[in-house]
Amino acid sequence: MELFIHHIKELVLTETKAKTFYAGKEMAILPTIKNAWIYIENELISDFGSMQNIPESFKSTANQIDASERLVFPSYCDSHTHLVYAGSREIEYIDKIKGLSYEEIAKRGGGILNSAKRIAETSEEKLFEDANERLKEIIRYGTGAVEIKSGYGLNPENELKMLRVIKRLKEISTLTIKATFLGAHAVPQAFKGNQSGYVDQVINEMIPQVAGEDLADFIDVFCDTGFFTEEDTDRILNAGIKYGLRPKIHANELGNSGGIQVGVKYNALSVDHLEYTSDEEIRVLKSSETMPTILPGAAFFLNMPYAPARKMIDAGLPIALASDFNPGSSPSGNMQLIQAMGSILYKMTPEEGIFATTINTAYAMGIEETHGSICKGKQANLFITKPIPGIEYMPYSYGDNKVETVILKGKIIR
Repeated sequence: MELFIHHIKELVLTETKAKTFYAGKEMAILPTIKNAWIYIENELISDFGSMQNIPESFKSTANQIDASERLVFPSYCDSHTHLVYAGSREIEYIDKIKGLSYEEIAKRGGGILNSAKRIAETSEEKLFEDANERLKEIIRYGTGAVEIKSGYGLNPENELKMLRVIKRLKEISTLTIKATFLGAHAVPQAFKGNQSGYVDQVINEMIPQVAGEDLADFIDVFCDTGFFTEEDTDRILNAGIKYGLRPKIHANELGNSGGIQVGVKYNALSVDHLEYTSDEEIRVLKSSETMPTILPGAAFFLNMPYAPARKMIDAGLPIALASDFNPGSSPSGNMQLIQAMGSILYKMTPEEGIFATTINTAYAMGIEETHGSICKGKQANLFITKPIPGIEYMPYSYGDNKVETVILKGKIIR
C-alpha cells in the first residue's frame, strides 16, 4: 500500500541519519519540518520533506491524507507494561488512600501476589481477550510498539501461560510487541521464608522452559527493597544471559537497592523506575549503554518521590518515559498522559518528552533501528493529531486524546 500525507503543519522528530537515542542537551533540540509531506510505501517510510519540494509522482498517489493544521508524530513506544493481567485492584487503591504503603499491602497478600492469584484462576483465553482490548485502547492514544512483561504467574505453569498469551498477541496485533520474562517479580506464598528456593526455581525450571518455547526477548528482575537482592539478581541474570535473554531491571523504586549498578554490570538494556537515584548512580549510568527509564504513572499513583529526571538530563544522560500499565500501581497505558507527566511532574520540556516517549523508549525495547522517529526505511508507525497549535499543546492539554489518525505498518488503523 502507498500513502501520501501532505500539507502537514509540522512533521516531528525527523532524521536524515538514524540515531540510537538522544541524551542530555541533544534532547532540547527537536528536528521537525513545517509545512511538510511524507510518503509511505510497503509499510515503510519512503521519503519526506517540505511542501516546496514534492516529487511530481507522489501527487497522483491513490491514497492521500490532507493533514492541514495537524501534526504528524512517530508513534509512541511504551517500553514497560504489565498489561496481561486478570482483574483490577481498586480495593488496594482505597487502602493506599487510607495510608497503607506499597510494602504493607504486599505483606498482607495484596499487590503482585493478589494479581498472581487471579492469573492462576483465569483461563488463557480470557487473559488473551482482555489484553487484546487493552492493546486496542493504547493504539487509540498513539502507541505503536509495546513491551509486555510476565510476572503475575510466579510459578512455571502460570508464567508460561502469561508468556504464551503475549506470544499470541504478537501474532495477531498490528502493534510491534516485545515480551519480557519477569518470573522474579515477587516471592510467592509457597516460598515464604525460602526466597533462595524460589530463585532456584526461576533459574532451573522457568528460564529453560521460557527459552525452549522462545517465549521472551528479555529477562527482568524486581531488584528492590523487600523484593529481590543484588545477589538474587546476579544469579537470575547470569542464567538468563546463558539462554540469550538480555537483561532489564526494575530498580530503585523503593530505595537505593543497588539495582542500577547490577543492571549496568550486566549491560541491561534499561533500568526502570529510578525514584531513588543518587549522584553515584548517575555516574554509573553515564559510563554505560543502559537506558534510564522513568515510570511517571507509578510514582504519581503511589504518591512516591519523583525520579530526578531534570538532574539526569542535565548530567548528560538520556531518559525514556514509559507507562508501567498494570492493575496495581499504574492502571493506564495512555502515553500522551505519560508525556504530559514528564513536563508537569519532572519539568521536562515538550521536546525532551517527545524524545523520551519515542526514540529513547524504542532503544529501551531494542527496536531503535526500525521505530521511534521519522526516518527513511523505518517502519511507518505514525499518528496524526487533531488540529492543534504545536508540539507544546501535547503536554499542556493533558486530559484529552489528541490523536485523530493512527497509521501502523503503513496502514490506516483508525
